[in-house]
Amino acid sequence: MPDDFEDDRTVIRGLPAAPLASAGRSQNAYLIVISGKAVGKMFKLTDAEMIIGRSEQAEILLDDEGVSRKHAKIVRGQDGSIRIVDLQSTNGTYCDGQQIESRVLKDGDKVQIGNATILKFSYQDDLEESFQRQLYESATKDGLTKIYNKKFFLDRLRHEVAYSLRHSIPLTLLMFDVDLFKKVNDGHGHQAGDYVLTRLAAVVSETIRGEDVFARYGGEEFAIILRECTADKGMLLAERLRRLVEGTDFTFAGQRIPVTISIGCACLAGGNYPGPDELVAAADSFLYAAKRNGRNRVEARRAG
Repeated sequence: MPDDFEDDRTVIRGLPAAPLASAGRSQNAYLIVISGKAVGKMFKLTDAEMIIGRSEQAEILLDDEGVSRKHAKIVRGQDGSIRIVDLQSTNGTYCDGQQIESRVLKDGDKVQIGNATILKFSYQDDLEESFQRQLYESATKDGLTKIYNKKFFLDRLRHEVAYSLRHSIPLTLLMFDVDLFKKVNDGHGHQAGDYVLTRLAAVVSETIRGEDVFARYGGEEFAIILRECTADKGMLLAERLRRLVEGTDFTFAGQRIPVTISIGCACLAGGNYPGPDELVAAADSFLYAAKRNGRNRVEARRAG
């Protein structure tokens, strides 16, 4: 075999090569998002019936405006077949380009749900599933804190702003960062700094709603997208987070590290900001106002 031989498995920096299929391994059925908001996300088809839709009760939850609350369902036949059934959705269900009411899925079929979301039906074994999940995590999550990364945040913000403007519903953005973070690194070391960021992300993740988008924006700066959240409610959450972090015990290598955050809050309502860039700039400006005004505080546009 030549020294420069390479097989055709995908190789991505930091990840193992894509595993080769093995006839000896058991396989499970999946729907994998290949177009839409959550590209790469996998849904394992385990139940006899699973609803696809925007409803929080849907087993296959797709946060896409073109998807009906209960758009379609997956039905597993007694013979092991997997059938998709449209539930009289607004924008229809398509399989390989043809609108369908019901169809048994074959490996490789592409299913369009609504206007933009496309799912690929696939049989995969546990090794292939693990690899696919690693790809999704590496594309959307921050390696240190395990929350969403900046790219995912910016993509989602564009969708959320468009949705908010189109339907005239409020959308609030919080931007915050760790006060005097350089002193943490200089005084306790970079490992302590990483610990603070990781613990902070975990504490905040446990406090916000499941539908909120929490991301590491860069360095010690974070962002939270709050769908259908007014400025007043956003301010209340921001203040709750500020107090929570201030009261949380951050101890690394036996040393307690005092940690506080400054938060900027901007709400997309009443035509305040025309788009996502302006909303980020506004929240960021309020964040820096909070820092100028003494840190460990929340700043936002005040009424009047």
